[in-house]
Amino acid sequence: MSDLAYELFPASPRRVENPERRLRPLDAPQRRRRPKLAYGIIAVAGAVAIALAQMTFSILTTQGTFEVAALNQQQRDLNYEKQMLYDEVAGLGSPQYLAANASALGMVVADTPSYLRLSDGALIGAGQPASGTSSVDAIGRGAVQNALIADTPLVTAPDATIQGAPMAESTGDSATPPPIADGLPTPATR
Repeated sequence: MSDLAYELFPASPRRVENPERRLRPLDAPQRRRRPKLAYGIIAVAGAVAIALAQMTFSILTTQGTFEVAALNQQQRDLNYEKQMLYDEVAGLGSPQYLAANASALGMVVADTPSYLRLSDGALIGAGQPASGTSSVDAIGRGAVQNALIADTPLVTAPDATIQGAPMAESTGDSATPPPIADGLPTPATR
């Protein structure tokens, strides 16, 4: 054959007359060792410890959630109470309540107001004291109702409120018009 044939087809492997055997007989099977009882106890104890830890964390998380919910409810209640107190303070500082208390103390609105100029101390206006009656009904009849102070007692008359105090009768000698009794006039619409 040519050299090309030797390159394409390698020579067949040689046959060995006495091949070395790689197979050998096995020894008798060894007796399996029994697992030790300590390993089993440790494995079971570990599993129980993990389960107890998970249950403990679950209980603590649930308890924390209930505490947060209770605190949120308490926060809402306190915010509501704070808003009610702000409304009460706003009502007590309202001009209607201050005027009603001034009227209950005996103060009246003068028909012809006088002013004191602070720069030179001059009196501007009539300079006469106010009469015993007022043209402004400070107790609240004829005024726009204020729901924040409707049931709040006056300072000098704890039994009377803005709505429940008796209206002072005018003597008729004042030249001022009577107060509006029905509130602001509004057109009738349909």
